[in-house]
Amino acid sequence: MDVFTPIVDDPYDYGQIAAANSLSDIYAMGARPLFALAIGGFPRQKLPLAALTEIYRGGIEKAREAGVSIPGGHTIESPEPFYGLAVVGLVHPDRIVANAGARPGDQLLLTKPLGTGLISTAAMADAAPPEALEAAVASMRRLNRDAAQAMLEHGATACTDVTGFGLLVHAHEMAAASGCALEIAAWAVPLLPSALDLCRRWIMPEGLFRNLEHAREFASWEGVDEALVHVLSDPQTSGGLLIAVPPDRVAALEGALAAVLPPGGFAPIGRAMLGRPGHLTITP
Repeated sequence: MDVFTPIVDDPYDYGQIAAANSLSDIYAMGARPLFALAIGGFPRQKLPLAALTEIYRGGIEKAREAGVSIPGGHTIESPEPFYGLAVVGLVHPDRIVANAGARPGDQLLLTKPLGTGLISTAAMADAAPPEALEAAVASMRRLNRDAAQAMLEHGATACTDVTGFGLLVHAHEMAAASGCALEIAAWAVPLLPSALDLCRRWIMPEGLFRNLEHAREFASWEGVDEALVHVLSDPQTSGGLLIAVPPDRVAALEGALAAVLPPGGFAPIGRAMLGRPGHLTITP
């Protein structure tokens, strides 16, 4: 189950994003979502009930896109709105893709650009360029379903979705669970429009600083633009999948992803290697 408060103004978009975000854990494991329960809170004395209707409509339509039914749920009165889904999925035990299977030599692919936390924070201050906000909303609304299916068909060894802990912490968790180190090429990581500029203007979410402080314990980034390191620590909502795949299967997986994702919808960003388990080396 995953719920959070609104990160965009439009209630329909918010419902879509929250539903897509809730489904990501299922996709990251290589599972197929079956059904979900809607969980929400709403301040009925502060906001019109029409907004609640739109939130749930967005969630239902995104779930329908995923082939998931929502047979029920629960809504309570709360000081501020929140919404999300408790999702049940199905996967054969022998086909689970955990975050613990990466092996030295495996290549790393990321299936969505970073920057949703930065842009949604800027939007709250009316400081997000319209094109950046539009790109962020489109990315957050996109399901990880097609990317997950492609990784299943082409032998991914490990996967995690990139969400609130940001790329660096999620990559560290994969490396630690897999007993290896990871190298990430900072220049190769895809970014949403204006994400880097917002960091340079110090328009950043509080969670970014917590993630960055944690990353100092296990990552090195000598020579990397500090603003870019900040983006790599940006907490994501409905972020992409970080996939590890053997070198001999990279080309096939890239071809499959290119066929189902929008232009720029994925990028190779690094590799797994021998080293202290959990350590990240970020290169310029």
